[in-house]
Amino acid sequence: MSQQIVLGILANAGGVGKTTLAVHLAYELGRKGLSAALIDLDPQRALDVFCGLAAADYEHSVVRVLSKGDQGDWPLTPLWDSQIEVCQGHPAMSQLADELVIRRRGEYALADRLRAVPLPHDVVILDCPATLGKICENAVAASSHILVPIQLEMKSVSGVADLVQWLLGIIEDLQLEPSPPILGLVPSLYDKRRGIHRQYLQQLPEVAEQLQITLYPEIRDSAEFKNASALGLPLQKYRPAHPACQDFRVLAEDVANLTVSRSS
Repeated sequence: MSQQIVLGILANAGGVGKTTLAVHLAYELGRKGLSAALIDLDPQRALDVFCGLAAADYEHSVVRVLSKGDQGDWPLTPLWDSQIEVCQGHPAMSQLADELVIRRRGEYALADRLRAVPLPHDVVILDCPATLGKICENAVAASSHILVPIQLEMKSVSGVADLVQWLLGIIEDLQLEPSPPILGLVPSLYDKRRGIHRQYLQQLPEVAEQLQITLYPEIRDSAEFKNASALGLPLQKYRPAHPACQDFRVLAEDVANLTVSRSS
């Protein structure tokens, strides 16, 4: 039997490719025969666009599941005739974040819910908001592993050490046992035609070594990601021969291996 992996995808800035990474990693895992659940924790609901879904009402969103006293099941929508399902987000997530500040065990609302009503999937992927607040703290508390996409821009590269320090501080404050390791950094939106991208990509191995974090192969920037999302499809399904489809394979292989290694 495999052991479920709960993978939190966090970044301390918007527009770094979190949702692109979440969707395409999930689809790649499905191609390997694994089931995956995507949980949208971002009030901006980018997963709706990437998955071609209409906005969910409150009752069919993750906000209802995390609301105090809720006893219902996870509202899941199947995607792309595969083993992938999504629990949609809702704008009310911003209000819920404020409520969690004063709720007893507010930082553990997501972790408690996943224990009380377990998802049957091999991998659960948490698509987090860009603001490192109460919702991201919930994601860290619920995660078995953390993944950090990093854009090849000065703000993102220089801020990765701050993000790691924030993560370590939250893990210590919440006394998480076992503490979720950072699975790796994922350079995203890479354009080899841009000299600044090539420069930062060359610097990242040293940054990753200093932080003692694995550095994954870069995910290239391509207009085809936007074209695919306009149809609610992952690139692997929209244009399976596109070279960028290969960019998720090493990471997917590592995640798939984790489901086996944790059960052995």
